[in-house]
Amino acid sequence: MGKKRATRRTSEPVAADADSSQVVIPDTLPILPVRGMVMLPGTITPITIGRPSSRKLLDDSLPQSKVIGVLTQRDEEQEEPGIEELFNVGSAGLVLKLVRQPDETVQIIVHGLRRVVAGEAVRENPYLVARVSTPDEKPGSGRGFAAAVNQLRDQARELIAITPGVPEEALRVLMNIDDPSNLADFLVANLNLEVEQKQDLLEEFDVAKRVRAVHRHVSTQLQIQQLQQKIQQDVQTSIGDAQRKFFLREQLKAIQKELGDDGEEEESFVDQIRQRLEEADPPEAVMAEAERELNRLATIPPASPEYSVISGYLELIADLPWNIASEDELDLVKARKVLDRDHFDLEKVKRRLIEYLAVRKLNPEGRGPILCLVGPPGVGKTSLGQSVADALGRKFARLSLGGIRDEAEVRGHRRTYIGAMPGRIIQEIRRAGTNNPVMMLDEVDKLGADFRGDPASALLEVLDPRQNMAFVDRYLDVPFDLSQVLFIATANYMGNIPPALLDRMELIDIPGYTDHDKLAIARKYLVPRQLRENGLKAAQCKVYVSAVKTIIEHYTREAGVRELERQIGAVCRGVAATVAAKRNGRAKPVAVDDKKVRELLGPEKFVRELDTRTRTPGVVIGLAYTPTGGDVLFIEATGYAGAGKVQITGQLGEVMKESAAAALSLFKSRADQLGYDAAQLAKQDIHIHVPAGAVPKDGPSAGVAMYTAIASLLLGRPVRQRLAMTGEITLRGRVLPIGGVKEKTLAAARAGIKTVLLPEQNRRDMEEVDAKVKDKLTFRFVESVDQVLQHALGVKPANIKA
Repeated sequence: MGKKRATRRTSEPVAADADSSQVVIPDTLPILPVRGMVMLPGTITPITIGRPSSRKLLDDSLPQSKVIGVLTQRDEEQEEPGIEELFNVGSAGLVLKLVRQPDETVQIIVHGLRRVVAGEAVRENPYLVARVSTPDEKPGSGRGFAAAVNQLRDQARELIAITPGVPEEALRVLMNIDDPSNLADFLVANLNLEVEQKQDLLEEFDVAKRVRAVHRHVSTQLQIQQLQQKIQQDVQTSIGDAQRKFFLREQLKAIQKELGDDGEEEESFVDQIRQRLEEADPPEAVMAEAERELNRLATIPPASPEYSVISGYLELIADLPWNIASEDELDLVKARKVLDRDHFDLEKVKRRLIEYLAVRKLNPEGRGPILCLVGPPGVGKTSLGQSVADALGRKFARLSLGGIRDEAEVRGHRRTYIGAMPGRIIQEIRRAGTNNPVMMLDEVDKLGADFRGDPASALLEVLDPRQNMAFVDRYLDVPFDLSQVLFIATANYMGNIPPALLDRMELIDIPGYTDHDKLAIARKYLVPRQLRENGLKAAQCKVYVSAVKTIIEHYTREAGVRELERQIGAVCRGVAATVAAKRNGRAKPVAVDDKKVRELLGPEKFVRELDTRTRTPGVVIGLAYTPTGGDVLFIEATGYAGAGKVQITGQLGEVMKESAAAALSLFKSRADQLGYDAAQLAKQDIHIHVPAGAVPKDGPSAGVAMYTAIASLLLGRPVRQRLAMTGEITLRGRVLPIGGVKEKTLAAARAGIKTVLLPEQNRRDMEEVDAKVKDKLTFRFVESVDQVLQHALGVKPANIKA
C-alpha cells in the first residue's frame, strides 16, 4: 500500500436499521485487511484506504455488492498480508459512503453487520477473497445474566458521566440499546483497550461471557477515572492550602508591623537569596529543592538555629557555578609556549595536554581526562597544575590530600550535624567560580583511612568520568556535574594508591632529572628566581656555571631540584649579606664560582666514593627504586670463621632477605663450577650488609648484586670499577626482569656509574631511558648469573675454575 495505513479515526454506535438487517452476507467476500483497529458489529467506522490492492478491491466490489469482510492483521508491519497473517474472526461490513481524497487515498464509512469467520482463500491477487461463515451467537439467559447486563449499563453510565470530553449523545445511545450483544459491542468499540483485547472480545460468541469480560474492563476504566478525579481534587485542595497559608503570612506581617517588628530585614534576605538563585539558574531538580528550603526559611524566626543552617545551605547553592564555565584557550601553539615557559622537559605531560586541547577543539562536549603524575619529589608535578590552567585559560584549584583520613573531607557532612560543611571538592569549585577548573589532587598516594572512613574510596566517584557528572555531596544533597573538571592527581609512589583508584586515572611517569637537566633548570628558572626573591640584581651577583655544577654534584643528591633551589637560595642569601654590608652601591658584582660556593655552603656534603668502596672483594653496587626516585646501594659481604651461618643486616624487608638466601644457595650449588671448595662454607660465617641502615629496603631486584657480592668475597676477586647491576635471580641461575629501569639508570648516571648490568628481558624498556643517560652509560644485558660474573669479575666462570 505505498506508505499509507488503514487506521481507525473514530467509532460511533448506531442501531441497525431495517435495511441493514436484511442485507444478505454471501459465502465468499472480498477481504479488506486493517491494522491498529478492530471493527465490531453495530458500529459505523471510517477507514482510510492507502494500499493499491485495497483500492482495487473497492473499485471491483462496490458496483456489484457493498458488503466486504474487515479482518485485523496480526502483524501491523506486514504490507500485503495473506489469509494466514489475519485474525480469522472479523466483521462483515456494509460500505455506506466512499470519498476519494486529493492524495490518492480513499476514505470509506463502513457499518459493521455481524461477526464472520474467514476460511480458505479463494483468490489472493490482486486482492484477497475468502470463504466466510456466520456462526450464530449463544444468547445469555437467566436472572444472573439480566443483573449483569443492568450492572454493566449502570457502570458504563457512571463512566460516561465522569469521563471528560464524552458527548452527551453517547449516554442517550447507551440507554437506547436493548440487545445485550449490541450493548457489549458498543462498549468494546469505545473503551480504551488494546487491539488484542478487542479482538478477543470480537471472537467471543457466548454473549454472557462477553458481557462479563466487558464488565471487568468497564470496572477497571471506572476505577482509573475515579482515581484521576481524586488526584485532581487533592491538587485543588493543595492549591487552596497554599493560598490559605499566604493569607495567614500576610496577616502575621500586619501583626508584626503593629508591634513594631515589621520583619523587613528577614523578608529582604529571603528575596536576596531568591534573586541569587534565579541568577545562578541551577537545574530544575536543584531549584525545586532550593524553593522548598526557601519556603521553610520564610517561616522560621531568625533566632532559630535552623535558620542559619538553611540560609548557609541556600547561599552555597546560589554561589555554585552551575552554568559558568571558562572558555578554553584552544590555540595549541600558545598553550605549548606557556608550558615550555614554566617547565623544563616533561615532554610526556606536555604532549598529553596538547592532545587534550586538540580533542577539546574537535569535540567541545567531551569529558575531561583524569591524569595522575607519578614521580619523585621536586620534579615539578604540583607546580605543573598552575601552568596547565594558564595554558588552558581556566581557573586553578588545589586540593592537598596528604594525611586526610576522613571521607567527609571529600564528600561533605550531612546537614543534620552541628558545624556541617560541604566537602573539599565542592568548596574548591565554589572558590574557583567556574564548573570546569583545573583541579590538582596533590599527594593522592598519602591518603589515610581510619574509623571515620576511607577517603580513597570516596574519590572513586569523583574520578570516574562516567559517574562524576552527577556527583552528590552529602551536604549539598543534589547532583553537581564534575565531568568538565580537569583533574590532575600527583603521587610519589604508585604502590600506595588503591588499585580501584589507580584504575580510574591515566598514569604519566615523570622521571628524575639528570645533572645536565638540573643545570639547565637552575640557569633558566632557579637562579633568576632566587636572585629576585633575595633582592639581588644581575649587576650585583654573577653566578657561574661551575658554581651550579658544584652545588649539583657535591651539595645535593636528589631526583628533583627542590634541595638544589634551597642551596642556591642559601648562596644568594650569603651574597645578599655581602652586598648589603657594602657602603658603595656601585661596587663590582659578587662573582659566585665553585670556590665561593664552598665558602658559603661549607664542606661538601656528598663525595663520590665508588672507586674506594669497590676495590675490596665482596662489595657490589646495586640499583634501587624508591618513592623519591632511583638510588644506588652498596651491598657488602664479609666472611669469618664460624659454623656456616648467614647474618643479614641493613633494615631489609622479607623479600630482600629471601633474595640473599637464594643467592647463597645458588653459589653453593655452583661452587665446584666456580673452583671453590664447598666444604669451606661449613667452616665460616657470612655477613651480608646493606649500608644506610636507617632506610628500609625491600624488593627482589638486589638478587644479582647479592650473588655477585658473595662470589666476589669467596673467590677473592673485586668487582669492576664503576659497575652497577640489578635483577632478580632464580635457583637455576636465571636473571629475571625488574621494574623502575628508567629511574635506576638515571640514579646510576647521577652517581658516576659507567656500566650497568640489566636483565635481557628489560631491553625493551630502553626506549623510555633518557637519551643523555644512554650516552653516559654502557648497558650489558644478561640472561644468567654466569654472564653477570663474566662482566663483573672480568673472567669467565670456566677460567675461574681453572
